[in-house]
Amino acid sequence: METIVLKTPSMEGKIYVGKDILEKRLPVLTAGQQNFVLTDSNVYRLYKEWFVRYFQDTEIFVLEAGEASKTFQSLYEILSKMTGAGLHRTSRLFAVGGGVIGDIGGLAAALYMRGISCVQIPTTLLSQVDSSVGGKTAVDLGGVKNIVGAFYQPCEVLVDPSFLKTLPRREIKCGLGEIVKYAALNGEIFDLLSNNTEKWTELAFLEALIVSCIRHKAGVVEADEKESGERKSLNVGHTTGHAIELTSGLSHGESVLYGMRLETKIAMDLGVCEKSYGEALVSLVDRAIALEPCSDMDFKNIEQDAEKARSDKKNTDDGKIHMAVAKAKGEWTMLALPFTEYQDALKNAVKK
Repeated sequence: METIVLKTPSMEGKIYVGKDILEKRLPVLTAGQQNFVLTDSNVYRLYKEWFVRYFQDTEIFVLEAGEASKTFQSLYEILSKMTGAGLHRTSRLFAVGGGVIGDIGGLAAALYMRGISCVQIPTTLLSQVDSSVGGKTAVDLGGVKNIVGAFYQPCEVLVDPSFLKTLPRREIKCGLGEIVKYAALNGEIFDLLSNNTEKWTELAFLEALIVSCIRHKAGVVEADEKESGERKSLNVGHTTGHAIELTSGLSHGESVLYGMRLETKIAMDLGVCEKSYGEALVSLVDRAIALEPCSDMDFKNIEQDAEKARSDKKNTDDGKIHMAVAKAKGEWTMLALPFTEYQDALKNAVKK
């Protein structure tokens, strides 16, 4: 079992990683108080007996699985259910699921009575390596992803790699989208991925990657909790990736892979990213994409993708499109382009 402490100005939380962590921590966390569980229909169907075992006398709200549920209406329903359950300020919300559940569950915990404790129990590879850690919570609005939210740190994150056994191959690929992002930021993770390509879907290897990614992210969040500087690095591939996600229907992780591929090519074309390193990074991206190819990904909506990038949260009043891009091994930088230049650069990158 690995224990990672994440200290921010708002609070100190602990992240536990290991196959036995739920047995050790859940009885302690659920005893002697009123709790509330949020999960989605897929997780509840797969682990119904597990919920009965750990949360037998607890209110469980099951949200329909998928990004389409990350809305104000769903948030309202969750908060209404929490109110009806008579939760108090000392109550605790358990968010059991992937990134959607972690995002909306964390926001509900932040809002209810101006903040109750939240425990994140991520069940997908993507949420285990990334979204459950760092306190970003949000819902989507007006076709813009994560536009309304809050920074709200969970008191604990319980990462059990055993959940990955039930993930389809495409969900593993989605998680690799965020893992390759960490490879773009961390030389050790880059080497680990590059030197072990045949192990990418092995549970033991993924567990080691989870720990490495969480340690990297925890260090970044401790240095910059509210994303005013270094935390922007965690958005590599995300400006274009979010735009692709909104127009293509692909998952977040898959969209980040395509976003990283295009943005790295743009950075190379502009001389911002070292050519040999950029090519090696794109090679890792392509290998992850090939795990479960998307036959319908043809970039016919690339102009629409460019338009969606206008609403990205990293943009400022200068009217430019802002991207966090890889620069060299273990290095990153911000790249800002006027919209028309970004649009042209994106079109050129697609052709290559």
